[in-house]
Amino acid sequence: MMARLRPSDSADLRDIVAAAAAAEEPLELIAGGTKRGLGRPPKGTPLDLSALAGIVDYQPHELILKTRPGTSVAEVEHLAAQKGQALAFEPPDLGVFYGGHSGKQTLGGVIASNQSGPRRVKAGAARDHLLGFSAINGRGESFKAGGNVVKNVTGYDLCKLITGSFGTLAALTEVRSEEHT
Repeated sequence: MMARLRPSDSADLRDIVAAAAAAEEPLELIAGGTKRGLGRPPKGTPLDLSALAGIVDYQPHELILKTRPGTSVAEVEHLAAQKGQALAFEPPDLGVFYGGHSGKQTLGGVIASNQSGPRRVKAGAARDHLLGFSAINGRGESFKAGGNVVKNVTGYDLCKLITGSFGTLAALTEVRSEEHT
């Protein structure tokens, strides 16, 4: 088993990804580890993003939430419930079905896999509620996409591209999403 890399912040993550790219070594992005059994078996050195956790900004009146990718969905749901809000896309906790543990899923993992619950048809998928993000690409370069508000329409819609990519396009460092009342 390979040693697990665990960056402490986005600068550390950027350095790890750049070094892996220079050495042509693949990385396996994980945080809660609840989706490791989904799809084909991952290859590469495990890159543990669980230290990149925490709620950065929450504006309940604007329905905007900004978190780091390793933030647990349970923490987000608890915070939102205190204000009578919820994640509209209702991400199911499927950790036990894919070899992980229940209650360990992270918001970054939900976005990376575009997991949505039964209200997807009416309320939309996770990708429909992602307003913006910050990430590190496969060369170790930082970039941002989207915005902080729903009415952001400039440029390419990278939010739709990154959601559901399972970390193959970039490692998320910050997620900006829309809450639901």
